[in-house]
Amino acid sequence: MKQIILGTILLLNISLTLNAQEEDKMMKAFFDEALTDQTAFENLRYLCKNCNGRITGSSQAAAAVEFTFQVMNNMNLDKVYKQPVQVPYWIRGEEETASIQSCKFGFKAVPVSALGMSVGTGEDGLSAKVIEVHNFAELEKLGRENIEGKIVFFNRAMDPTMLNTFGAYGGAADQRTEGAARAGAFGAAGVVARSLTTSQDNFPHTGVMRYNDTISKIPAVAISTNGANLLSKWLKNDSELNFFFRTTSYELPEVTSYNVIGEIKGSEFPDQIITVGGHLDSWEPGEGAHDDGAGCMQSIEVLRLFQKMGIQPKRTIRAVMFMDEEVAQRGGDEYARQAGLKNENHYFALEADRGALMPKGFGISAPDERLEKILALKKYFEPYGITYFKKGGGGVDIGPLKQFQTPLSSYIPEMQRYFDFHHSGNDTFEQVNFREFQMGSAAIASFIYLIDKHDL
Repeated sequence: MKQIILGTILLLNISLTLNAQEEDKMMKAFFDEALTDQTAFENLRYLCKNCNGRITGSSQAAAAVEFTFQVMNNMNLDKVYKQPVQVPYWIRGEEETASIQSCKFGFKAVPVSALGMSVGTGEDGLSAKVIEVHNFAELEKLGRENIEGKIVFFNRAMDPTMLNTFGAYGGAADQRTEGAARAGAFGAAGVVARSLTTSQDNFPHTGVMRYNDTISKIPAVAISTNGANLLSKWLKNDSELNFFFRTTSYELPEVTSYNVIGEIKGSEFPDQIITVGGHLDSWEPGEGAHDDGAGCMQSIEVLRLFQKMGIQPKRTIRAVMFMDEEVAQRGGDEYARQAGLKNENHYFALEADRGALMPKGFGISAPDERLEKILALKKYFEPYGITYFKKGGGGVDIGPLKQFQTPLSSYIPEMQRYFDFHHSGNDTFEQVNFREFQMGSAAIASFIYLIDKHDL
């Protein structure tokens, strides 16, 4: 009996060793193919250079929908289709201008960018005295008597001491998203918000803001960090200076756009769906390379790599190009709504929306039993320097799938430079490194392959 048990253990160990060798071999094939093929990189180049400024409702967003549909349609996938989504349509208008006007220091033009969904100043622009604050508590303390008729300058920087730059972003983002509504409640004439970046540069970083329908809408812009530093410095010695800015943005009625979806049908469990996706829309000052053209092209690359490797997944693998992550998140909401209407079984979902820098790993949100098994995949990735496997993952677009108890995952690249590009004119194709981008593609494909193969 003892010999039988020992023999069984030996066979089990041999089987596990052979399986590990097989997985190592498949992962190497993923990385070898990704690092020697330019398809995804060239697709990203085309998207950035021919469909830049893909804000929802725009002709550029429509062009991006058609481009990604044709890319996947030409791959001989099992299914490629467009999922209609009603989206907001905001027009930036003419190029923004701004300047600091001081009797003590003179005139200085500074870079600004209208915040998404902001009203414009009108043709003549807006000129007013400035009051600097760093948070909403300071705003409340100043009150209407000190704020009315002035431009409120929110100058809270992202915390440079935080190693998690996404945490630093979250700690400063409310001044951009809520600043105009908060300042408008005290009679402010307009808002200038410090750009959300750890970099000191001349690129204004835009992003969406929200109004309160019960408060008058006032125009709001982001100012570059260099511009913010200068404005703050001058204000300390000239509280009577004026700030001028001109924007011509406006909103039009909603229009129909699309999520773009491509599938490889599962061989054993075709009704179980694994989603991998990024968002197709992007802000107009840049080309939307890191945010989030890269995530879209990496998601399509997962399907190409499966095809190239001759892998027939057990489950249906979907690449989803979500529309409208930046403004109202309608794409993710509609994807989940349709999943509910069709009673789809969403087995797993991964979002790639953190740029195309060097991969670090994955964040995962799942029930404890599945979570531990997924985290154990780390051993396969360690030879590639990919070691971040932590509890806690998801994303804006896949988040609505949580209602179906779908495990959610975030692809996590290196984050220290991401906010140099985010929402700015600096987010161009030239800022994407081929090897970093494709290391990410291979990592995501390998991760999805292991999830599917091992029923995790």
